[in-house]
Amino acid sequence: MTEIRVFDPAMCCSTGICGPSVDPKLARFAADLAWLKDQGVAVERFNLAQQPAAFATDPAVVAALEAKGEASLPLVKVNGEVKSSGVFPSRDELAIWAGVQERTAAPQAGGCCGSADQVEDEDEGGCCGGAKRAATDPSKATSKRCCCD
Repeated sequence: MTEIRVFDPAMCCSTGICGPSVDPKLARFAADLAWLKDQGVAVERFNLAQQPAAFATDPAVVAALEAKGEASLPLVKVNGEVKSSGVFPSRDELAIWAGVQERTAAPQAGGCCGSADQVEDEDEGGCCGGAKRAATDPSKATSKRCCCD
C-alpha cells in the first residue's frame, strides 16, 4: 500500500481550512488527500504547530528545514521519498505518485453516468436526454448523451 506523509507549515488547525478566510489551495489539497484515502492510500498529515516531533524525527524534513526553512513546507513524502517541497501538489501529481488513476466520468451501459450525484431522473428529462419526456415533447430533448459529456 502506498503511504503519503504531508508535513505542513504551522497552521491554526490540522488542515488549515478553518477560520473566516480559507485559502482555496488548502481546501483543494484537503479534498485531494481525502480522495486519495478513498482510493485506499494511507495518508498522514502533520502540522508544524501541533506536531513538531514528527518534523524533528524525520531526517529528510530536518534537512529541508535547515536548507530552506519554512519555505520548504509543505513537504510531501511518498513511501519515504520526498516528492514535493514548498508547494501543494495537484491531484494529478498525487495520483501519479500514489499509483492510482483518477476516475473520469464515462457513460455506462444505457448511456448514463455511474455517479449518483451526476445522474438526474431520466423521467424528468435529465441526464440521458430525457428519453421519456422527449417522447411526449420533442422540444425538451437534449443533445447530450450523458450529463457528464
